[in-house]
Amino acid sequence: MASRYWAVSLPVLNSASTLWNKLQDQISKHSFDTPLYRFNIPNLRVGTLDSLLALSDDILKSNTFIEGVSHKIRRQIEELEKVSGLETNALTVDGVSVDSYLTRETVDGIHTQVAKIEDDLKVRVAEYNNVRGQLNAINRKQSGSLAVRDLSNLVKPEDIITSEHLVTILAIVPKYSQKDWLSSYETLTSYVVPRSSKKLYEDNEYALYTVTLFGRVADNFRTSARERGFQVRDFEYSPEAQENRKQELEKLVQDQDNLRSSLLQWCYASYGEVFSSWMHFCAVRIFAESILRYGLPPSFLACVLAPSVKGEKKVRTILEGLCDSANSTYWKTEDEGGSMAGLGGDADAHPYVSFSINIA
Repeated sequence: MASRYWAVSLPVLNSASTLWNKLQDQISKHSFDTPLYRFNIPNLRVGTLDSLLALSDDILKSNTFIEGVSHKIRRQIEELEKVSGLETNALTVDGVSVDSYLTRETVDGIHTQVAKIEDDLKVRVAEYNNVRGQLNAINRKQSGSLAVRDLSNLVKPEDIITSEHLVTILAIVPKYSQKDWLSSYETLTSYVVPRSSKKLYEDNEYALYTVTLFGRVADNFRTSARERGFQVRDFEYSPEAQENRKQELEKLVQDQDNLRSSLLQWCYASYGEVFSSWMHFCAVRIFAESILRYGLPPSFLACVLAPSVKGEKKVRTILEGLCDSANSTYWKTEDEGGSMAGLGGDADAHPYVSFSINIA
């Protein structure tokens, strides 16, 4: 599927079917690798010139907004599928592929409808990201360095001594200072139980040691340890708290999975709705700009093409060749000797209506 299309309208001088046949013939002869499709535009009410000019401006703004929402939802789908390890599914609109919908296929209320979808997307993504953020915070605590991580899963009941007079405290010792710790911890304060320090865990930066001492000198030990570059971590072993943390983590994981699945399904459904609205805007935009460009009554051929990058210039030449030659000179850029650049300075001006539809 192409990621970028051109929506184009050409002025019809005699017969739309004759012009369509000519376009098909030229494309097949000179740019056969360019997909070409009719873009069926409904019969819309023309109104006044002022209303068309205002509509043209409004459609351009709304088209940009709706295109942006479409891309937001598509990117959200890609991110969710990547996190979930799912195989990327083809996006659909009303049950058909994006490519088929664009190539086969009033304004009031569409912008409002898409704005509501975007608001819903923000709420759903925020809810999902909130749970995801809580999980990431827990995972950082469980996988970070010993200076910050949760120690409950590293300490066993038999590692802790708690009595009327004795307490066990946990010390975080830099790896390069372990010899210093082992030779000095017994003398950091009085009433430290000799040979009571035991290493429980080690990561790339620190080692986790226990030490047992009299509870009344614990504060003195903390102060002396800090002065020597050792960190004493506050820790209270509680099987109930550990079980609660485990249950909380399991619930968050389940909530995240449910929210991700729900958000992904919502994104698939909403993408089709937003893309459909976008194509309605493209149809109205082609109609309005064709009237402003070619005049009344409406007489133009609308089509969708998907030229390759290297074939773009050739396709432009074919399209220009099917327009009035006198009109074509007027719409050439300044470098090509035309006068359009003096009016709007649009380097992409053409003697026919043309704008891009970027799917990705």
